[in-house]
Amino acid sequence: MLDLLAGLVRELRAVGIPVSPTEHIDAARALGHVPVTDRPAVRAALAATLVKSQDHVAAFETVFGLYFTAGPAPGFDGLDADSLDGLLHRALRDRDRLTLRALAAQLVTRYAGMEPGRPVAGTFYLVKTLRQVDLDGLRDRLVAEASAGASPLDARLAAEEYTARTAEFRTEVEDEIRRRLVADRGAEAVARTLRRPLPEDVDFLRASRAEVAALRDTVRPLARKLSARLARRRRGHRTGPLDFRRTARRSMSTGGTPMEPVFRRPHPARPELMVVADISGSVSAFAAFTLQLVDALRSEFAKVRSFVFVDGVEEITDLLRTAEDLTEVTRTLNGGSSAVWLDGRSDYGHALATFAERWGPQVKSRSTVIVLGDARNNYHAPRVESLAAVAARARHLYWLNPEPETAWDDGDSVIGQYAAHCDGVFECRNLRQLKAFVERLD
Repeated sequence: MLDLLAGLVRELRAVGIPVSPTEHIDAARALGHVPVTDRPAVRAALAATLVKSQDHVAAFETVFGLYFTAGPAPGFDGLDADSLDGLLHRALRDRDRLTLRALAAQLVTRYAGMEPGRPVAGTFYLVKTLRQVDLDGLRDRLVAEASAGASPLDARLAAEEYTARTAEFRTEVEDEIRRRLVADRGAEAVARTLRRPLPEDVDFLRASRAEVAALRDTVRPLARKLSARLARRRRGHRTGPLDFRRTARRSMSTGGTPMEPVFRRPHPARPELMVVADISGSVSAFAAFTLQLVDALRSEFAKVRSFVFVDGVEEITDLLRTAEDLTEVTRTLNGGSSAVWLDGRSDYGHALATFAERWGPQVKSRSTVIVLGDARNNYHAPRVESLAAVAARARHLYWLNPEPETAWDDGDSVIGQYAAHCDGVFECRNLRQLKAFVERLD
């Protein structure tokens, strides 16, 4: 059991879930308080000691299923397809879990066509198996039977119940496939084929539609955590300038010798943020998430203003506060606004020159300017002097680039020319890196 736990912890760390040595020890101790044959209890004990974020639960469930697989279920050899279908119908109706596990094993044996040694995650086998079982049709039949003569509320509850039961059976089939993959190739080998990045590690530029949705759900909670952390850090700045009057008064108790200096209570000024983001197609997802996060942190800054550009520039500060889907806002702006000046292809030089001319005088000594983009300029003139003029007026100027650093200054990238006028240029490919950058703002 301890070997299984060690393997589980190794894989959790491999996918990015932090597990400390102390938490590993806590998990081992927790296993001593639950029956090792009670798989749900073991899962609950390990989840309680090893998982600290709701975003990591799905990854934990996948890894747990590999290292703590259920034992083999009894089979139904010799039954034809119609008999199996009738048996599955009754098992779903009665929620007979043992029979459902046995049926899942039988269906995988008959239809999955699993090939020993093949390095796959099992999705292909799952699709092949479920293609032979009309789960939607079974659910509809069960709902119709339960709803006959029932009230609308009871019919709705029945629909929800049988939808959940068919989903549970799909999970049984998936678990059976993974159990066999683990038996064939070992848990670690199967885990490598199943690894998916955690939401905070999803690459902005390569995110799928489902990953984008998960990221969108993560931004607001992350903003609340960062907001509390920034406020706490600002309050922690205890050292203000020396208070000569109070120091002299206190020195009277030590014969006029200032043994204990007294400092004024600090009143740290909140910075003003101006975010200038490229929303061209290649980096629009990155810009949308960053703008959404920064806008959600408004309470921790004196002022937050947001600007977007492709080859022209437009301020969208007010629009961000009312928009529900920033991706749709980006598409709208790309479709026709002053953010698109000529041909709709990124022109950093013209955009930065326009920003410096129109809004540059509003950049103050307490302003922090953040530019978001890959600095791929489509071989236009970079007009570095415009960025230099903004940097000269700002307290800080940072550049966040969603491309890997190894791709900088390759092809039409001119990030190196802009970097000379920035206080820092940072690779920002995912929420983890974006969070690390926000935490350093002051």
